[in-house]
Amino acid sequence: MKKNRKLLLVFTALAALFLSACGGGGGTDASSREEKLDLSGSSAAGEKTESEEKSGKQELTYVLSNLPDSIDPSYTNNSFAMYVIRNCFEGLVTYNQKGELEAGDAESWESNDDMTVYTFHLRKDLKWSDGTALTAKDYVYAARHVCTPETTAQYANLFTDYIVGAKEFYDKGDDSNFGVRAIDDQTLEYRLKGPCSFFLDLVSMWCYSPLKEETLTKNGDRWTQSAESYICNGPFRLSEVNNGESYVLVRNGNYWDAEHTTLEKLTFRFVLDSSTALTAYENGEVDGIRSIPSGDIQRLKAENAGIIMEPSYGSVFYDINCQKEPYNNPLVRKAICLAVDREELISNVVQIDATPAYSMLPPGYSVDGKDVTEGREDFSLKPKADPELAREALKEAGYEDPKSFPTLQLSYYSDDTAKKIAEAIAEMLKKNLGISVDVTSADWAVYYDGVRQGNYDVCAMGWSADYLNPMSFLPLVYTDDVSNNVRFSDPAYDKIVDEARVEPDQKKFAELVKEADKLQAAQYPVLPLYYKMNNFLMHDNVSGYYMIPDGSLFFRYTKLRK
Repeated sequence: MKKNRKLLLVFTALAALFLSACGGGGGTDASSREEKLDLSGSSAAGEKTESEEKSGKQELTYVLSNLPDSIDPSYTNNSFAMYVIRNCFEGLVTYNQKGELEAGDAESWESNDDMTVYTFHLRKDLKWSDGTALTAKDYVYAARHVCTPETTAQYANLFTDYIVGAKEFYDKGDDSNFGVRAIDDQTLEYRLKGPCSFFLDLVSMWCYSPLKEETLTKNGDRWTQSAESYICNGPFRLSEVNNGESYVLVRNGNYWDAEHTTLEKLTFRFVLDSSTALTAYENGEVDGIRSIPSGDIQRLKAENAGIIMEPSYGSVFYDINCQKEPYNNPLVRKAICLAVDREELISNVVQIDATPAYSMLPPGYSVDGKDVTEGREDFSLKPKADPELAREALKEAGYEDPKSFPTLQLSYYSDDTAKKIAEAIAEMLKKNLGISVDVTSADWAVYYDGVRQGNYDVCAMGWSADYLNPMSFLPLVYTDDVSNNVRFSDPAYDKIVDEARVEPDQKKFAELVKEADKLQAAQYPVLPLYYKMNNFLMHDNVSGYYMIPDGSLFFRYTKLRK
């Protein structure tokens, strides 16, 4: 049997390789603010926020730039939801301050020799936030709930692609061979379709969180909409739901490690205008903000105003609707990609530390010290736009006269930076391709619903890794995958991804990743823009928080200096 310590060594090594590959310049990075990751809560020098000065309480307010579509861990893949979910729920394993996997609800685990059966041993006396017992059966219920079509789980593929019988249960309601079972109240078993060397990373995802059946049965889809029904198991629990304004969390005294949770209250406020959020931050009204106005980044760096820069395993790109004419033609998609000036976007529009992107798959995942994207071709894309080559591709696609090309609908979600990017890209497409472009926007929930339904031409998107492995990105263009919003389909690509999923040898896995990446990028299913860092603001009197490269921000060890 492969014990958890050996597995942790593998994942720790991979995390270290990833983090070392993702350094950034400017601001404050993880290594230069090590005191903020100290469990003892020792604080860096800095000013108290106005609210902390008045109350002296352990209460923190953090501002997000958009509303989540849901805070249901079994349903959503929304990046704005993860701030609430990651702090209210905890799975079998979680990530620590160094980006390494560590024990969560499970105190130990092992796999069989070929990594097709994983067994987890839960801590004794685990409790839900309402004080009732949490057992392995709650994990089984959660898995079955995710694999129920009516849930419309956006991460259902993380079960159906890997777990024995999960797809049959999802497609036909056949649970005769469902591969998740509770051996007893403290022992949980997952049987997989094939070897999976990164299954622990999958299990760290919030869709693998336990769910309390009683509250979902009683409240249905509304179980996330009140503090009383939102029963969770993490370091915080829901206290208030102020629709459209905020979620208020309070310390969960029934969390297994509650003795190390100091914050009494954690408020996530939603302020769609990033300039308004920045004003609140600089006035000391809030403790931190996630979205920084691009025009203020350099000033804030110079003023040492609390910009935090963390490694990001993520890409910023625009989805191109590969099923909709004329965007179902790879040459049209190529023309669009060639017409965009990435250097201009990075330097003068968003004004951030970033690297031009030529594929959706970012650098950052290494095998034997070598990044899997090292030496990757550029697919004719460059930092600067290539208008001549772009128009040539458009002609080859059948549009000799660019004016004959139908008006391109360029969509983005309500956000200051997203607006600037969209407006800049629209001008580039008009100038470099000679086509007509209309720009439209909507609040995130409405916007993303339209994207999911395919009601767009080219739309702002992007992706941060759900778990620290390239397999978090490859399904984005896999046929029929729930995350495939571009509706791209290539059987050859699907075959390579299927092989990669079950390849236990890391070197062979890396080669399959390279092959898959090359195959999709050469067909331009997305308009890649840049690879970014995770930038946010936090006042210096806040310590103990940490962010991992997928963008998840953990507050379980956070303290405010009084």
